[in-house]
Order: sequence, then structure tokens, then C-alpha cells
Amino acid sequence: MCSTRWSSTAIAATQAVLPAMRAAGAGTLLYTTGAGSIDPVPQVGNVNAAAAALRNWAVNLHKELAGTGIQAAHVGIDVSIGMSVVPGFPTAEPEQISPVYWELHTTHRDEAERVFSL
Repeated sequence: MCSTRWSSTAIAATQAVLPAMRAAGAGTLLYTTGAGSIDPVPQVGNVNAAAAALRNWAVNLHKELAGTGIQAAHVGIDVSIGMSVVPGFPTAEPEQISPVYWELHTTHRDEAERVFSL
């Protein structure tokens, strides 16, 4: 999937669920990119640019939704998941990463962003 489609898909999904969340006064929207959205990596600069745009949008959405009972947050993942795709780059299993999402949803609802790294 091209990086611009990836960002627009996240926005379209949000547009589909946000009205019901607003009506309920509750919900959680979590967006994931690689950590290159925060600290770009030249080898994947094209993807980093789109990811940075999505990150910026998610952080702004977090601010816009403050006080509504709905949280939006960004998770930057700074590891390969499951297996290394770049020699020497750290890897993590999904079970190691998932607590970040759960904590944002349950106990850290005021945070707009977290980065998972080893």
C-alpha cells in the first residue's frame, strides 16, 4: 500500500467511527507508524514523510478531542515486529508491544503519543 493511501485510510476509518464515539462520549483511536515518523531514517524517507503527516494529524486530533471522553493517540514503533528486516535492527514480539496500546486506552488517556523501543 502506498504511503499516501495508508494515511488517507486512517482518516477515512476515523471518519467512519468518530460520529458514534462522539454520540457515546467515549472511545479510543490509536494510530501506529514506525518511529521514523518522529526521527526520520534516510533509507525510508518517502514512508517517513507520510507517517509524519499521520502522526501530526493524530496528535492534533488528540488536542481537538480533549475533554470529550474520546482519546486519539499515536504509537511509534522503533523495532521490527517478529523478525528482523534490517540486519542489526532490534526486534520485538507483539506481546511486548501490546501493553503500550492497552495503557493508552486504559490509564494514560491524556497522552497523545508513545514510542515503543528496546
